[in-house]
Amino acid sequence: MFSIINIVGLSLGLAITILLFMFIAYERSYDTDYVNKDDIYRALIHTGESYGNQVFCTAPAALAPALKSDIPDIAYAARMLKHDFGQTAFIKIDESNFLEKELYWCDPDLLSIFNMEFVKGNSNTALDRPNTVILSESTAKKYFSDNNPLGKTITVDNERQLEVTGVFKDFPGNSTLHCNVIGSFSSSWAAKNPTWGNSSFETYVQLKKNTSVAATELQMQAILDKNVAKEGQWFTLSLQPLEKVHLYSSNYVNSYTNRVGNISEIENLSILGLLILIIACVNYMNLMTARSQKRSKDVGINKTLGASSKSMIVRFYAETGLITFIALVIGVVLAVVTVPIFNAITEQQLDISLLFKAELVIGLFVFWAITTLISGSYPAFYLSRSSPKAILNPEIKQAGGVVNIRKGLVVLQFAASVMLIVGVITIYKQLQLIQNQELGYEPEHTVAISTMAINETAKKTALVQEFKSLSNVTNTAMAQGFPGVTVSGRMLFKNEQDENGLQISTNRVDPEVIDLLKLKLLSGKMLPSVKQENDTLIDVVLNKKAVRYLGYSVEDAVGKKVLIGGFRDNATIVGVIDDFNFESLHEPIGAYAFHNGKSEAKSFALVRFNSASLPVIMGELEAKFKEVMPESGFEYVFLDKNLERFYSLERKAATLGLLFCGLAIFVACLGLFGLAAFMAEQRKKEIGVRKVLGASVFNITKMLSKEFVKLVLISLLISFPLAYWVMNGWLENYAYRINISWSIFFIAGLLAIAIALFTVSFQSIRAAMMNPVKSLRTE
Repeated sequence: MFSIINIVGLSLGLAITILLFMFIAYERSYDTDYVNKDDIYRALIHTGESYGNQVFCTAPAALAPALKSDIPDIAYAARMLKHDFGQTAFIKIDESNFLEKELYWCDPDLLSIFNMEFVKGNSNTALDRPNTVILSESTAKKYFSDNNPLGKTITVDNERQLEVTGVFKDFPGNSTLHCNVIGSFSSSWAAKNPTWGNSSFETYVQLKKNTSVAATELQMQAILDKNVAKEGQWFTLSLQPLEKVHLYSSNYVNSYTNRVGNISEIENLSILGLLILIIACVNYMNLMTARSQKRSKDVGINKTLGASSKSMIVRFYAETGLITFIALVIGVVLAVVTVPIFNAITEQQLDISLLFKAELVIGLFVFWAITTLISGSYPAFYLSRSSPKAILNPEIKQAGGVVNIRKGLVVLQFAASVMLIVGVITIYKQLQLIQNQELGYEPEHTVAISTMAINETAKKTALVQEFKSLSNVTNTAMAQGFPGVTVSGRMLFKNEQDENGLQISTNRVDPEVIDLLKLKLLSGKMLPSVKQENDTLIDVVLNKKAVRYLGYSVEDAVGKKVLIGGFRDNATIVGVIDDFNFESLHEPIGAYAFHNGKSEAKSFALVRFNSASLPVIMGELEAKFKEVMPESGFEYVFLDKNLERFYSLERKAATLGLLFCGLAIFVACLGLFGLAAFMAEQRKKEIGVRKVLGASVFNITKMLSKEFVKLVLISLLISFPLAYWVMNGWLENYAYRINISWSIFFIAGLLAIAIALFTVSFQSIRAAMMNPVKSLRTE
């Protein structure tokens, strides 16, 4: 029984730790395959107070050409612009239609920076000309099957025709870049007049060997000073090493990649892995030291018959090494078997080949050696060096130091378990807060249908009318964007003397949007339903945050002129709405404006529907869409589902935490069960005497359980402050967060005590019910 508990506990702990460290190794492997990785950097811009001191992953269009021409130490510089700032592209090839989420417009230098391998075409010239495009290998197969795509034409959004000039190898799964289609930057709207104002372009540079990054950043600032007046500089520039792009950008904004890691998650998972490994190792060492004392007579007899201390040391270490090796092999097999399940839970692409990475193999060998060395040290050195007389003396008592070590290990084990329990409860409560948080609008039963491929206003109007004719549709309107997606970023000013301003998100919409989203109108009215074609005045509906910044009351703001960058002096406030969460709950509510200016296209048809059958509703909407736009793909997103992507990391953390917390507690219970069984066996004569003298089963169970409960209580005192400190740090990432109340610790403590009592009581009751005749009999 003890061998099974040892091996199962240790192998489970190892399997969990191996999986976690495989995940960590994969996350740290991002962007390490590029030949020039050590010299590649991404340009970042750091904003001031008016933009919330944010760090943008995108930079102005004018930056890359200026860097390449003015700084000799920059070998290459390339801009990336995601199609329509991240919207899906509609691709037409002959009579076939495709939806493409990963279309980028890039400078030719990008191919050299990332050393992209071409399957077809010439990488040196593929993007040199306007209206050219290259495809990833898998995308070329999807678009053209097995036909040669070179020289063929693809049409983007029914307006732009591009010639295919190359096919490149797909980017690996651990690459920050994941482009499927790359069009020449000279084909995009931004190529005509690159400015220092619109910062929507991810910019990568490759420095020449042994170039000082700090010196280059000073030169970048000099270029900024040369091109932008000091009073107009709302940002500063820096370079981010490619090796830090994946894990150190989670708090940055405007990143194009959807493969954003988090160094905090890696650190937390490292701690989780170590905690579980500590729990498993503590189990093993506890049971090994406990069982070794039962073998003292065995050692004494061997030494009496002539065995040397050295031979006994070798023997104990050989036994310990064999058991830990068996556990190691089982742990590796368990990890391999559960990789697909782990991938499904975490949405990762872990490959079994990660197990054979040198770091992991060496780590496993070091773990095996250390566990063997520590676990076998007590029987190997203490017992093997004791004299046979001392060992065989029936009066011999347990070494107090060893007993205290065992108690300390139990405390350590349960402290780790309690920290995991507190962590899981905190994450779960925070997710509950997010799910139940009042957003200020109603995203349920609302779908956003992309109209990017519809270029004619008349067709968009016709589409809205067709949707309104459906019996299941309660409201519909056209909009530039919707809560949860990025719209235009501008600056809001109190007056002409206001030099700082406040960042405001502006969204061009139909008047019906405010009702459709169930926003609360506090004063004034919605945008006017009719606007003359030659009317240059802009009506805006501001949220309360924007009105407060301007210094107006909700009522007084209506009818006032407002200064918003890009609107000149033509904007008038016609209404004020209550604040609503248009971004993730990680961020506080910012300033927002709905407007009817003509500066942006309305790219989405928002449709609110009743709670009838969803497949029926979507089928009706698609049929109407195909009537108006038969040559375009039907793409849509539900507003509530779109919001869930903001919290996918927390959901994965909660799922992983719950799973691994359960397994860690199971491993801890295994050890406690074994230790309780050992103590019951060790004290069986005492229990027999007590039963003969009239002790009840309850009294004996209480006596055996009391010591373990004391240890668990000590572990609570140690773990609670540590757990509070760790989880409070985690919650700092949220603008809306729970308070870590005493109830969380009360539940965690109650669970820990209940688990310990349940585990120990099983053995205690079994020992208490044993026939005293058997336990008192002397062989």
